[in-house]
Amino acid sequence: MERESKKQDPLKVIGRARGYSRDELISILPRHKNFSPVLIKHIKSLPEVILRNSGNSLAKKINRMMREVFTEVYRAKQFTRTEINNQGVLYGVVKLKHQVIDIVLTYFHERWPNCIICLYNESNQETGIINEEGVIQIKKFPLKKVVKKVSNNRPIIAYFDDIQFSGNEIFETLYKTQFISERENRLYFKRMIPDHCYKLPGMKNGIEKDFRNKKIKDFI
Repeated sequence: MERESKKQDPLKVIGRARGYSRDELISILPRHKNFSPVLIKHIKSLPEVILRNSGNSLAKKINRMMREVFTEVYRAKQFTRTEINNQGVLYGVVKLKHQVIDIVLTYFHERWPNCIICLYNESNQETGIINEEGVIQIKKFPLKKVVKKVSNNRPIIAYFDDIQFSGNEIFETLYKTQFISERENRLYFKRMIPDHCYKLPGMKNGIEKDFRNKKIKDFI
């Protein structure tokens, strides 16, 4: 039994695999703003069981950096407020410190494949664009200028022309129709939308705070 155990994958022996594989680390970690090529050398030299389970201080740092990248992508997907014009150009503002604009653009492209997506990154003042074919471009221009330029050669689309609401009005209407005061759960709300999320571009002037700051008299 002992000889067989030694031949097995150490991850299976200890029954733990919480972290990321070596291939995932090598693929994703370069996107982190503090990435250094030296980290790749360390990743290749460390046993995978150490990498996956944060077995030493370096592995802990590497896994933390990976989580920071994935967390930023998740928040950009969930909390970016977008608007769409009558020429099928969907646009919004993000604040990304890591090199993940292509992942976020691809996410919106998969949701709206017939639109051109434009996302302005406040961190580097660049606008990322993805067209209907999934081709990505990065322009060093303000969002409004890019949206105007990519809209010039596109026809008016009747479907989008019928949308009369702005982005804020759409979200406000959604909240008002879905909000049920008797079911308000502030602890869950705070967990799903932590305070630091209100620093994101789409949340700075959002309507969520109006729904979380209710007084007891609102329910009497």
